[in-house]
Amino acid sequence: MAQPLMPKATAVWLIEKTSLSFEQIADFVQMHPLEVQAIADGEVAQGINGYDPVANSQLTREDIARCEADGTARLSLAATAVPLSKGRGKGGRYTPVAKRNDRPDGIAWLLRNHPELTEAQIGKLVGTTKETIQKVRDRTHWNSANIKPRDPVILGLCAQGALNAAVIAAQERLRADGIAIPVPVSTPADE
Repeated sequence: MAQPLMPKATAVWLIEKTSLSFEQIADFVQMHPLEVQAIADGEVAQGINGYDPVANSQLTREDIARCEADGTARLSLAATAVPLSKGRGKGGRYTPVAKRNDRPDGIAWLLRNHPELTEAQIGKLVGTTKETIQKVRDRTHWNSANIKPRDPVILGLCAQGALNAAVIAAQERLRADGIAIPVPVSTPADE
């Protein structure tokens, strides 16, 4: 169950402005009934201003009236009071400075071990541009002499689950198009 914003201040307001029982208030603000009673007695939360849950759309007057009339009824948090989580925005993914030089190694590993991945999938996994992927593929990258293919998961550039999902999606796309899945390229250095 979602908790109301500022539970102690909400409890102070409910104690002062309503005739709800301590159990009802405690259930709503997710506190112990004895703590709510201590707030009412002035032993706890001294100096805390009440937070009006009605004015802030956490409760409705009708819900309070219903619970005041029936001692066994429980208050429920309004659906609009629960803030919606924001999804991750569009844009590039941040890669720490220390890991940026590892990107070409991760790209080379993906190109060698998973040729079925598109440039867009590799770019999304590693957080790089199509231009950089093309330069690593063509060996025209400024540091191509020092690029050693290394697993991007071990380098911390992507998660294993994300890599597995991308590979499965690429293989399904190739099967749907009727194209054979390419076999990873092995070089004499691998053997």
